[in-house]
Amino acid sequence: MTAALSDRAQAFLKEFHFAVLSTINKDGTPQLTTMWYLLDDDGRIVMNTQVHLQKAQNLRRDPRFAVCIQDGPRSVSINGTVEIIEDQEIIRRDLRRLIERYQQDEETRQKYMALFTQQHRIALRLQCEKVHESFAE
Repeated sequence: MTAALSDRAQAFLKEFHFAVLSTINKDGTPQLTTMWYLLDDDGRIVMNTQVHLQKAQNLRRDPRFAVCIQDGPRSVSINGTVEIIEDQEIIRRDLRRLIERYQQDEETRQKYMALFTQQHRIALRLQCEKVHESFAE
């Protein structure tokens, strides 16, 4: 079941923030990671990670996640399931988009791209199934 993001939530998610991604460890405890993200045109959250990291292993075993994007009293929290993509063309395209979002300097962008494309990575598409918005000012 897909949950739609409100216009206000979409506008907030397009602002410059970091996300905290929660995955589920084998023992059931949460594993939290601060991540780069972007909101795709289809309403899914796009992320990218190295395959050997704990969050990637957790998501392969159990695709459920929670993510929170917060700025002062404003926040959007999302629960759902993730699609893991291993297509290298999609991974590279996502990396370019994420790097452009988070790095303003072209030289720095090129360094990140060179580093990231040497790593074994996966693309993540987070499907929003439950959304909680808080916009108290």
